[in-house]
Amino acid sequence: MRVRDLIGFSDQQQRLITSAMQYALFGMITVGFYEGSPGVMINAGIGFVVTYIPAILERDYDIPMDPALVLWITLAVFFHAFGTLGLPGDVLNPYRTIWWWDHMTHTFSASIVAGVGYVTVRAIDEHTEAISFPQRFVFVFILLFTVAFGVFWEVIEFALGLLAAATGTPGILTQYGIEDTMKDLLFDTLGGIVVGLWGTAHLSNVSEALTERLGGSAGGE
Repeated sequence: MRVRDLIGFSDQQQRLITSAMQYALFGMITVGFYEGSPGVMINAGIGFVVTYIPAILERDYDIPMDPALVLWITLAVFFHAFGTLGLPGDVLNPYRTIWWWDHMTHTFSASIVAGVGYVTVRAIDEHTEAISFPQRFVFVFILLFTVAFGVFWEVIEFALGLLAAATGTPGILTQYGIEDTMKDLLFDTLGGIVVGLWGTAHLSNVSEALTERLGGSAGGE
């Protein structure tokens, strides 16, 4: 079963939803500029750029990007950006008012990171018969790769918090303490587990295309 089967929308519907979220992200940038909020502008701006990476990979590198996979990536950055903005007229945002919002966005984002790790290690594995990664190794690698990136992200959050405090400027990212950091890493791990279990079913086309780009042949042929 592929991602599109799980979501239940047609390819056209998935592309429309993705486009709608891209417009919404651009709108968040505008709102952030209007409100003088660097955090909203930067988070929405980075998310807006990320949504176009799949199209660039497909157009310039012949990496097939399933509409559902593109939708998944767009959802991850959309939820994060929306979490910093919130609904019109509401002084608080979902990160502060919805207890599970941070957990959800970390799981979504971690699954994207894990997907990059999965595609990379599978492409290396299939690129040459001289290298063979057992399935268990791939699973453990994905978890370690995802958690390592999660730790790196927490360090960035901490550093940006210190910089904001030192300069008296609004923070771009917020860190709520060591307990929150530990929970973030747990949900990062959950995102890695999801990709480790179902990556083969939903990312095989991408890893095979990347293998061909490396000059090898999928399946070690």
